[in-house]
Amino acid sequence: MLEASHHSLIQYRLPTTGEVVPLLQIAPSKTDQERVLLVSPELADVLSTIITRVRDPRTGVVPQVAAYDYNERVWNPPMPLLFQYDRSGEISAMNGEFLRKCLNDVLDATGLTDADGRPLDFDPHDFRRIFITDAIRSGLPPHIAQVIAGHAAINTTMGYNAIYPAEAIEAHRAFIARRRSLRPSEEYRTPTSEEWDAFLGHFERRKLSIGICARAFGTACIHEHACVRCSMLRPEPEQRDRLVEIRDNLLARILEAEREGWLGEMEGLQVSLAGAQDKLAQLDAEETRQRTSDLGMPTYSNLAGRTSTANLTRRSATQ
Repeated sequence: MLEASHHSLIQYRLPTTGEVVPLLQIAPSKTDQERVLLVSPELADVLSTIITRVRDPRTGVVPQVAAYDYNERVWNPPMPLLFQYDRSGEISAMNGEFLRKCLNDVLDATGLTDADGRPLDFDPHDFRRIFITDAIRSGLPPHIAQVIAGHAAINTTMGYNAIYPAEAIEAHRAFIARRRSLRPSEEYRTPTSEEWDAFLGHFERRKLSIGICARAFGTACIHEHACVRCSMLRPEPEQRDRLVEIRDNLLARILEAEREGWLGEMEGLQVSLAGAQDKLAQLDAEETRQRTSDLGMPTYSNLAGRTSTANLTRRSATQ
């Protein structure tokens, strides 16, 4: 914006309606490409105020001043820059340091503070983040915000967008409301007492002797209540001894089936044994994940003792 001049304001006639709209031409900065932005009525009022303020009252033109480019380290040719001021009778172009000082002076005059009671401290670049956040929250598509901001990648634009917890909650609620509006209304009717009792009863019947059954509401048991075989069984660590007892019992019954020649029963017992061993392996894996690992890091006292021992060893060797 420091490079914006009176020549940056151009007019464009809409081919459909013939309406003339003001545009602001931005010099190459972010992507080394010029950008043309639509001037809103609020921005037009601000720009007209600036032009009236810097315009020479005798000639009615904006004075041309030379500005130093701190990035290219060169002086730009004189131009009718909008951000200029009278510095002790000399017309000079504003620079970033001057704008930061003016901004902080305004903040100090307002007496505004942050949530911790500290004075506000703004940087001109912060207004890009404020604008992008407000624009996206107001419904502007992120890819349009990317073009306006001059970012080469949309990920950069989304990094400027601040997401607040309240905003996430409201967006989620609005999403649910939109989804519900698209689905049949009868799906959201008030359940009857019988349906509610059946729903609560499902969770009451999930409790088993060695854990919890995780099957979904309204689904039947796929293993005919042979829970040790079922992948939906979530064993509890407190019931490990009971699982070990079941496994040992299955091993004894398999030996008995082999001895008596009950081949049909032995096949089912082996399936149950594999399920019990799998549940024990799940408990072992969970215990391993939760167990803290000792990395053998020495304490301060151990370090001090080892240092003293090493010093004595070196002294003895020297002597």
